[in-house]
Amino acid sequence: MANRRCNDRKTFIMVLYMVAVCSGVPISDLLDRASQYSDKLHSLSTTLTHELDSHFPAMGRGIMPPPSACHTSSLQTPSNKEQALQVSESDLLSLARSLHQAWVDPLVVLSSSANTLPHPSQSKIINKIHELQEHSKNLGDGLTILTGKMDPTTLTISSLPYRGGNDIGQDKNSKLIRFHFLMSCLRRDSHKIDSLLKVLRCRAAKLQPHLC
Repeated sequence: MANRRCNDRKTFIMVLYMVAVCSGVPISDLLDRASQYSDKLHSLSTTLTHELDSHFPAMGRGIMPPPSACHTSSLQTPSNKEQALQVSESDLLSLARSLHQAWVDPLVVLSSSANTLPHPSQSKIINKIHELQEHSKNLGDGLTILTGKMDPTTLTISSLPYRGGNDIGQDKNSKLIRFHFLMSCLRRDSHKIDSLLKVLRCRAAKLQPHLC
């Protein structure tokens, strides 16, 4: 049954891909939809991070890994809007897709770990993680279609494998700290994806830089 659902989804994505590529759906419309999903991803990850802050171990801040330890830190991205406006459209899309693909496996880890997370809002967190996964899948489909509308031969997707494993810790504190760290990394990267897509949308609309 699971394989059938997977095959059905792949068929559905392929149909969407062909419709978007072969029809006159403007890139600006596709970018609007992708931006809506990326905005929702960032909003949900921010909400979850704040939720985790409400029940964070006192010693957690001192031992939580720094942002540089996120598995996506090696990817060089524009640090501000001015830099992003100097990057080509294909490179902006490549960066957004690289970051998005880097979170496919970690989202599965977050989803499975949420079931045993020692947090008073566990059920709420579980539901929001599932929302994150759904929006991430929709965003991935949208980015695939966008790639087909633009020039796929110019896109280079960077491999950013997650090597953190499926186990976020055995004791209560380590679970909370590791889960919080992963969510903090996702919050940072979802903001990057959202910013890259908004600049790409601005560039596609040929707006003046000061309006972006």
